[in-house]
Amino acid sequence: MNIQTKFHGEQEINKEDTIHFPSGIPGFLEEKEFYILPLEGTDLFVLQSVKTTEVAFIVADPFVLSPQYEFDLPEEVLEKLEIQSDKDVAAFAILTVREPFQDTTANLQAPLVINQTKKLGKQVILSQTPYQTRHKILTPSEKGER
Repeated sequence: MNIQTKFHGEQEINKEDTIHFPSGIPGFLEEKEFYILPLEGTDLFVLQSVKTTEVAFIVADPFVLSPQYEFDLPEEVLEKLEIQSDKDVAAFAILTVREPFQDTTANLQAPLVINQTKKLGKQVILSQTPYQTRHKILTPSEKGER
């Protein structure tokens, strides 16, 4: 099937690879079907709504952004996403892209958790965590190196 995307124009996608968010994403509760597209030349991805062209999030692997990142999923999330094994799980952090790019932040407090096997997703808001909604993805020393 073909969809219109915010950053990639028209794309042909495999319907079986769409990810269903039964509860939507906070702020976008009507958006239930998404597709992940790579952002060429980067380690970033686009989580693109299948229904609405303008609804697209730049996302990244939070474990790449912050190697010490870790969290436990609540039991109700494991059940809702039908997660049987760790290898079923993929996690993404939504980025707030800023100019210059070095000021971009990642929401590590509310990762997108996806069961890659069942193609089910949910944004999980972590409680009692040191992570923030605006975690800097580059340290000041890294800014000078890029």
